[in-house]
Amino acid sequence: MNVGVSMFCTGYTIGIVELAQRVEQLGFAALFVPEHPAVPKDAATPFPSGGPIPRQYKEVIDPFVGLAAAAAVTTRIRLGTGICLVPQRNPLLTAKETATLDMLSGGRFEFGIGAGWLKEEIELFGADFPHRWTQTREYIEAIKACWGPDPAEYHGKYADFGPIHLFPKPTQQPHPPILIGGASDKALARVAAYGDGWIPLARTVGPKDIEMGREKIGAQWRAKHRQGKFTITVYSAKPDRQSNRDFFNAGADRIMHTVPSEEPAKTRELLERWAGEVG
Repeated sequence: MNVGVSMFCTGYTIGIVELAQRVEQLGFAALFVPEHPAVPKDAATPFPSGGPIPRQYKEVIDPFVGLAAAAAVTTRIRLGTGICLVPQRNPLLTAKETATLDMLSGGRFEFGIGAGWLKEEIELFGADFPHRWTQTREYIEAIKACWGPDPAEYHGKYADFGPIHLFPKPTQQPHPPILIGGASDKALARVAAYGDGWIPLARTVGPKDIEMGREKIGAQWRAKHRQGKFTITVYSAKPDRQSNRDFFNAGADRIMHTVPSEEPAKTRELLERWAGEVG
């Protein structure tokens, strides 16, 4: 089965180099990492699942530096962001970082994206919180332009540049897969409009939602005359074999299990156990 691992790697957890090596050695299919570059101390936005913002959200490493390190010590696993907070990033720098990572990994990068939920963090980076998904779409369109033919240019409200030279180009063509987070009908429409896959959190969807989501995306995909196929990755799912089978039977292409941010010895033990339990 197509099962992967995600983790908030920090200074107190297992290092991402060892994590990536173990994920590959144990037969998992992918390693994804999240992003939170700077969490304001007195943020009033509630944590989506309740309680205070967890420590690992404040201390997680940069995803692209981490994934580059993971790429250097692996050869098979897919490497992705789960998720990258696109409106908080400069699209030109992000285009260069993602293309470089795809090149260095031999075409194994997947660009999981979202617009974020932490208002204070989003505004800290100058993003337009009320219209963050509109800004995200423009940035993705601009990044795709940079990944494409040289010279590149893009003209929009939030991104406006060119013609410019921006290299390298991604190894995967026409570009690395763009996986869009969220569980609403709007999220499904975004996948059909400018994504290559859907990556909802497991706590927001069940097997029936995956089945209906595949149908809705598929209908819109065909209506837009898009070529190829989209994928569905259920993110941060419960590490349970039957649960995985239920999601796969409903139409999921891949399941990602999130390893708790704990001391390294516990992570090593957990990965060994999951390798035998969730496949």
